[in-house]
Amino acid sequence: MARYRTPACAPADVRIRHIAAHDWGAIAALEDRAYAGRALAEGRAALESRGRASPGTCFVLDADGAPEGYLLALPYPEFRCPDLRGAEESRHATENLHLHDIVVAEHLRGAGLAGRLLARLTATARARRFRRISLVAVAGTSAFWTRRGYRPHYDVAPPPGYGPWAVYMSREAGR
Repeated sequence: MARYRTPACAPADVRIRHIAAHDWGAIAALEDRAYAGRALAEGRAALESRGRASPGTCFVLDADGAPEGYLLALPYPEFRCPDLRGAEESRHATENLHLHDIVVAEHLRGAGLAGRLLARLTATARARRFRRISLVAVAGTSAFWTRRGYRPHYDVAPPPGYGPWAVYMSREAGR
C-alpha cells in the first residue's frame, strides 16, 4: 500500500516560472529518475532543444531556487509529435501546442503541482491563441489525461520510442 509522503516544502512555497539556462541539469536529472527503467528518457540535449523551440511555453516548479518539476510544451503540427531519439531542429507554425513532457519530483507528487503546471499551460495556450493542446500518454497514463479533458486519437500512431501503450491525445485549448 502506497503512503502519502508530506512534501518537504508546502505546495504554496513552490512557484512556477520559465526555465532558465541553469535549470537544465536538474531537469535532466528529474527526467532520468521519472523514466528510469522505461527507456523514455531523452537526455539533456534533447530536452534543451525542445525548450529552445518555445521557451515561452516551458516551465519549471521552483522550490527555494531548485527545480522540483517541469513542463515542456512546443508548437507542433496536430496529429504529430517529436521523435524521442533526436533533438528538435525546427520550429513549427501551428495552432496546436504539444505538451511534450511533465514531471514532478517524487516527494512532491500528490500535492496538486501537476494541476498547477497544467493550468499554467492552458492559460498560456489561450493567451497565445493556440486552438488545441496535444500530448502522447505513455506507460498507461491515458486515463489520467482523459480525466483532464483529453481525448484519444487511436488512429494516430506515435513513434515507436514512446512505448507500446502510447496514445496520442488532444483537447481544445479553449478561449
